[in-house]
Amino acid sequence: MISVIMPLYNKAEQVEASLRSVLAQTYKDFEIVVVDDGSTDGSAEKVESLGLENLQLIRQKNAGVSAARNRGIEEARGEFVAFLDADDLWKPDYLATQFDQIQKYTECDVFATNYEFMDSDGAISITQFNKMDIEQRGVFENYFEVASCSHPPLWTSAVMARRSALIAIGGFPLGIRSGEDLLTWARLACRYRIAYCRKPLAIFNVEGYDVSEKPKRVPAEDDVVGRELKRLMDDNKTPGLRAYRSMWHKMRASVYMRLRMRGKAFRETIKAISLAPANYKLYAYLVINMLPSKLQPF
Repeated sequence: MISVIMPLYNKAEQVEASLRSVLAQTYKDFEIVVVDDGSTDGSAEKVESLGLENLQLIRQKNAGVSAARNRGIEEARGEFVAFLDADDLWKPDYLATQFDQIQKYTECDVFATNYEFMDSDGAISITQFNKMDIEQRGVFENYFEVASCSHPPLWTSAVMARRSALIAIGGFPLGIRSGEDLLTWARLACRYRIAYCRKPLAIFNVEGYDVSEKPKRVPAEDDVVGRELKRLMDDNKTPGLRAYRSMWHKMRASVYMRLRMRGKAFRETIKAISLAPANYKLYAYLVINMLPSKLQPF
């Protein structure tokens, strides 16, 4: 049996469609564990009103998405755990494909598929992966190399993992506002093998996300993700992890630049360059950061 874990926070208008996409799966041996993380918009009541069988609804005080996912992992009865956020969707053969990967790639503990983006108008766009050595399906041997220069190849609503593996890495890290999933996949990729299907079988709902807008949150002053990625690199010789760390600092630099916090943007860019000095695109960040505000593209 596969346990489907759905963290829920103020998604009353979207959660039914997400749950219906689970019920529409061609593979039927699953349970659904919905963890309501202190919703205030009637999300939990919406789930209850659907009267779905084989669904466990857990309510907890708001503690963040990592705590909600970890609670779901604790309550799960299946050997394998699949994650689906409450505003994302699965295509009908998602779980069947993941189960097939379990059978075929017995050496793996993490299983993932490609995904698509859907905007507020329902328009679909595709992911872009660079340096991926998998044509259709196979064992993902160069995860960090791909993840450092592409859309995230592992994305929460398109990942399934052995429950014991998730428990072994401590689940999703608590107290992190951004990058908790990125760090989780890095910890898994350092210890376990990943099976991957290039067919897009999940849909990432990006409604309301506008890259032209200024970020709503300042990066955490205490860079837990960066520190933990360094620790992983010190403890492992996994290829590509250095470039992956560089990508994380580049992401932080980008947010700081868009917030016009030049000093912090400069420091994060220097960190990114020190880890990947051959990445010429990083030097453009230094140039952009020194331009007058009216000339910056952010």
